[in-house]
Amino acid sequence: MSSFIVASIGEWNKEIFNLVSKKLNGSWYFASSPDELNELIENVSPRYIFFPHWRWVVPKVILNEYECVCFHMTDVPYGRGGSPLQNLIVRGHKDTVLTALRMEEGLDTGPVYYKKTLSLSGSAHDIYQRAAELSWEMISDFIKKEPQPRPQKGEPVVFKRRNSDDSKIPVGLNLEQFYDYIRMLDAPDYPYAFIEYGDLCLEFNQAEFNGNELIASVKITTKD
Repeated sequence: MSSFIVASIGEWNKEIFNLVSKKLNGSWYFASSPDELNELIENVSPRYIFFPHWRWVVPKVILNEYECVCFHMTDVPYGRGGSPLQNLIVRGHKDTVLTALRMEEGLDTGPVYYKKTLSLSGSAHDIYQRAAELSWEMISDFIKKEPQPRPQKGEPVVFKRRNSDDSKIPVGLNLEQFYDYIRMLDAPDYPYAFIEYGDLCLEFNQAEFNGNELIASVKITTKD
């Protein structure tokens, strides 16, 4: 019986793993950190290692030894690199594709197994949940078909990974852009969009936008 490892962060990914993996053939294992992944590899020889949502560099020794598959939220080679969801939304994209690609040393440069359409509507948490469900549709196909990847085609566009300072809402946005800035950061473990007002910091989440007005929750604290 084949073994499979899923390495991912986010409670939504652990929940869908517990729900779906039991319905698939094989032995399934979940890792939420590099230490957990290394420990599993010492005891399991996986057919695939899937990375639905991962934030660490995978060592070369693992990439060379196992067939590692990541799920990247852009139509590569467009959008290689970090923070794909946020970089797509600030550029005005309404939809994207979720790409399953073989991992190699270059960031998001590997050959492609599958691409499936993904809506960018709703909060970041909503989008990550949809991406997780779509990832598992592809994972199910991997188990049944063992697809062969094909090289990427086109001119690369590389995204820069965002940091917490980039969550500060810039001036000059219209109402829809302000909404996008809030929702693209509204997910667990992400720094909320914020503005500074004197010695105060205003953090926004749970935004709703109807075209004429924007309603959101705000937390106001003094700056450190």
